[in-house]
Amino acid sequence: MDSHTDDDSMRVGEVEPMPGYTGLVTRASAVMLNALRDCSACGLELSKRTLLDNAYITWTEIGLFFMCAVMWTQIRRGLTECLFKPFAQWCCLQPKDTAKMPESAWKLVFYTMSWSYSTYLLFFTNYTFFHDPPSAFYDWKSGMTVPTDIAIAYLIQGSFYGHSIYATVYMDDWRKDSTVMVVHHVVTLALITFSYAFRFHSIGLLVLFLHDINDIQLEFTKLNVYFKTRGGDYYLIHDILSNMGSVSFSITWFWFRLYWFPLKVLYATCVSSLQSVPNIPFYFFFNSLLLTLLCMNIYWFLFIVAFVAKVLTGQMKDVKDLREYEGEEGAQRAAALLMAQQRLQSEDAGHLNNSAEGKHVQNGITKEKHL
Repeated sequence: MDSHTDDDSMRVGEVEPMPGYTGLVTRASAVMLNALRDCSACGLELSKRTLLDNAYITWTEIGLFFMCAVMWTQIRRGLTECLFKPFAQWCCLQPKDTAKMPESAWKLVFYTMSWSYSTYLLFFTNYTFFHDPPSAFYDWKSGMTVPTDIAIAYLIQGSFYGHSIYATVYMDDWRKDSTVMVVHHVVTLALITFSYAFRFHSIGLLVLFLHDINDIQLEFTKLNVYFKTRGGDYYLIHDILSNMGSVSFSITWFWFRLYWFPLKVLYATCVSSLQSVPNIPFYFFFNSLLLTLLCMNIYWFLFIVAFVAKVLTGQMKDVKDLREYEGEEGAQRAAALLMAQQRLQSEDAGHLNNSAEGKHVQNGITKEKHL
C-alpha cells in the first residue's frame, strides 16, 4: 500500500477522474495483489475478530427487516388478488399472459418506487457518491451513524430482496435462469446486509441505483408484450412500446451495469477504499461479492445479445420474454408444438390430390393458426 501514498494526499474536495477498463483492471489487480501480500495474518481467526469489532447491527433492525419482508409478501398477494389479476381479466389478456402479468406489474411498481428514491438521494441531496464514488470512503469510520434517509433505503431494499428469495422459489413461475436469479438475490441481500453492518452504505446506495433502472425497463417491456394481444385484437401501441422498451433496456443494461458499475463502483471499492482506509474491514469479501454480481450481469447480458441476434437474423419477429419457462409449461408447449406439426403433416398428406391452388389456401390457413 506504500506505493499509493501520493494518492492519499489528494484533497477531499477534488473529484478523481473515472478510469477506463484498462485502468480499472491494471490498477485494481495491482492494489489487490499488494493487499493480499501485506495480509500476513489473513484467515478465519482474523475474520472473526474483524466481524466482532466492526459489524454494527441491532436486533431491532433485524426485526424490522423480517417484518418488512413479510409485509412485501402480503402486499404483493393483496395487489395480485385485488388489482392485478382482476385488471388482467378485465382486459381479456390471453390465459398465459394473465398468469404472468401480476408478477411484472408488482415488480414495476416496486422498482419504480425504489429507484426514484435512490435517484432523489444521489442527485437532489448533498451526497456526492455518483459524481465522485471515492468520496464514499473519505470519512468512513467503524460504527459510524448511518443517515436516516439512507437507512430507510436499505430497509426497503434489504427486506424486498429477502421477500424476493421466497417469491422466486414459491410464488414466481420457474424459468431457465431462476436458479441464477436466486443466487443473485442471495448475493444482493448479503451485500446489502454486510454493507450496512460495516457502514459501506454510501457505495451500497450507488450499487442499488445502478441496478434498479433495468428492472423498471424490463417489467415495462414485458407488460406491453402481454397487452399487445388481448380480447382477440392486436394493439400496435403496445408493440411499439415493447420494442422501445427493449432497445432502452439493452442500452441502459450495458451503460449502467457494465460501464458505470465496474468503473465507478469496483474502482472505488478495489482501489479508492484502501487509499482512504488502509485497513478497511472485509476488503476481499465485499469485492468478491461485487465481482460475482458483475459476472451475473455479464451472464444476463448474453441473453440480451441472443435476443438482438435473433431479431437481426429474422428468427424472432417480435419482442418476447427471453427468460423462457421450464417445467410443466415448457413441456406443454413442446407437446402442443409436436401435435401441431403432426396435424399439419396429416392435413398435407390428406390433400395431396387437391389442386395446387386449393392446397396453397388450405396450408396457408393451417399454418397461420399455429404460428
